[in-house]
Amino acid sequence: MRRALLLTVPLAVLLVLAAVSASATGAASIVTPTVVPLTTVGSTSFTPSGGGPGGPVVDTTEIDQATNGDADSGNGEDEDEGGVNRTLPGAVTGKGQPVSSSKKAKSNPELGTHFQGLNLFDQRFANGGNQFSVEPPDQALCAGNGFIFEAVNDVARVYTTSGAAATGVVDLNTFYGYPPAIVRSGPHAGERGPSITDPVCLFDQGTQRFYVVVLTLDHVGLTAATNGNNHLDIAVSNTADPTGGWTIFKLPVQNNGTQGTPNHHCGSGFCLGDYPHIGADANAIYLTTNEFSFSGPGFFGSQIYAIGKNGLTGNGAASAVLFNTLGLGPDGAGFTVWPATVPGSNYATANGGSEYFLSSRAVFSDDGTSDSILEWTVANSASLNTSSPAPTLSLAQIPVSEYAVPPRATQKLGNFPLSDCIADTTIMPNCNTAIAGIASHNNASFGPHQLNSNDSRFGQVVYANGKLWGALGTAISIGSAERAGIGYYVVNPSNAKLVLQGQAGQAGTDMTYPTVGVTDSGRGVISFTLTGDDTFPSAGYAPLDAHVGMGDVHVAQAGAGSWDGFTSYVVFGAGRPRWGDYGATAVMNGTIWAASEYVAQTCDYAAYRADPTCGGTRAPLGNWSTHISALRP
Repeated sequence: MRRALLLTVPLAVLLVLAAVSASATGAASIVTPTVVPLTTVGSTSFTPSGGGPGGPVVDTTEIDQATNGDADSGNGEDEDEGGVNRTLPGAVTGKGQPVSSSKKAKSNPELGTHFQGLNLFDQRFANGGNQFSVEPPDQALCAGNGFIFEAVNDVARVYTTSGAAATGVVDLNTFYGYPPAIVRSGPHAGERGPSITDPVCLFDQGTQRFYVVVLTLDHVGLTAATNGNNHLDIAVSNTADPTGGWTIFKLPVQNNGTQGTPNHHCGSGFCLGDYPHIGADANAIYLTTNEFSFSGPGFFGSQIYAIGKNGLTGNGAASAVLFNTLGLGPDGAGFTVWPATVPGSNYATANGGSEYFLSSRAVFSDDGTSDSILEWTVANSASLNTSSPAPTLSLAQIPVSEYAVPPRATQKLGNFPLSDCIADTTIMPNCNTAIAGIASHNNASFGPHQLNSNDSRFGQVVYANGKLWGALGTAISIGSAERAGIGYYVVNPSNAKLVLQGQAGQAGTDMTYPTVGVTDSGRGVISFTLTGDDTFPSAGYAPLDAHVGMGDVHVAQAGAGSWDGFTSYVVFGAGRPRWGDYGATAVMNGTIWAASEYVAQTCDYAAYRADPTCGGTRAPLGNWSTHISALRP
């Protein structure tokens, strides 16, 4: 899930802009961290929680009002009306740079095993149906020891490299030891567990462990009300086998002076650790968040949490430190500071161990554009496994070609049975109340039926072959039209100099939520959702080379129909279409595993009326799916 970054920058940021802007263009040690509490809270194992409708297919609590499907409670794209509200950043869509067809890279990845991953039917009907309808999936993927681990909002599953399921589907509330998201029947009907969102995961070669992280919002008892406390829950596999046992750690991120957190003075009395992501170097795991007020307006900068691996793997005390980017850099704060993963074990060892991060800047500008990115470096990470952790954080500004916040993406128009259901006034009881669970017949959609295409933040960062690789969404100008495209960068992190940059797109299509996977030898892949005027949302990919750049676009799996999800419709109050947030890639034994969101099914209104799951291929309120592909450069 993702919170708004409003154009109105908090006063605390404005006060530091002048102080930091003069020195922000060079690399310099700028901040030391604060020690924060990390506790072991329990253990778990990968026990499937059962599936099937198990009660009414749709009822009056279909969408979690504490999060409104993905913690979106505002109704306007640029508004923050109280509650936990994540909408598009306030920066306007930028004007894209002209692009032409990409050159063909040195090699095209060979598409191997590829298969449908988790979908909204899996999410909604896990744990006996004691789940909510959620958009978007926020796809996590990690791979190691012959296993592929996938998690989405809010379920997970393990596969073998053949695509066979190694486990059943487990809901994340059960996996982390919490009560169900909602109890739908019986004497405890209506009780709620914590709200879980934003899963991310990593397999670390150095420790031979899987790490799965979610943001958890606590509730007042078992009621629907949230209490402001929120934390990152970190599940660490006890071995390299994710189907076995796990240990769970808790890292509070409300940062209001309670539970050992620092006080960042967020306006609502509680901060929110939104949009967590994960990276690693030789010594530590790194988690980053975008910090907002839990309710009401206010952005308080990206937070970087560094946790020594020894404490997470049972080889020492579990400890963590926090770098607060508020007051740093040319914008007065970092935004979506994305930590690098490493495809093998060739970590950056300079300066006592180093972890690198990239972030973009277009959301801070009035015209939605920027001509630089930021490289952040945590050094002396070896100290994180001692009793006196002393890492440092520095940043450097890197000039690049102008990139821009992309426009919404289009999709080929096909069946929209949920839309038809909302509008139907002819059948009694009306479909809108019986299946969609709403009283209105207003089936107006955003766009119409356009997809969210992110806001120019980075989608994944990799440290491989001595270089830093990353990609972000950008507006591009092609075929006399503004479309959503991809900006990609290869950086020498030791001197923060560009090795390569480029932008890519296709006429009549959009490429959204790019992610980068790179092997140890420096052969890369960019994966993304490919959609357009004549294209259903599909799983796409292209090669990436440090000399040539991004190559020809390929489709791993074509979409079968149009996206027809509840956040596409104004009547559900989501504020915008909630397609995406992020995909993922992971590398295992020279193969890049890529995960993208796409649409795997279609059914017409008559079939939907007869069975709102259309044979178990969708949920009544949506039809997103994920696709997992093995790509060998």
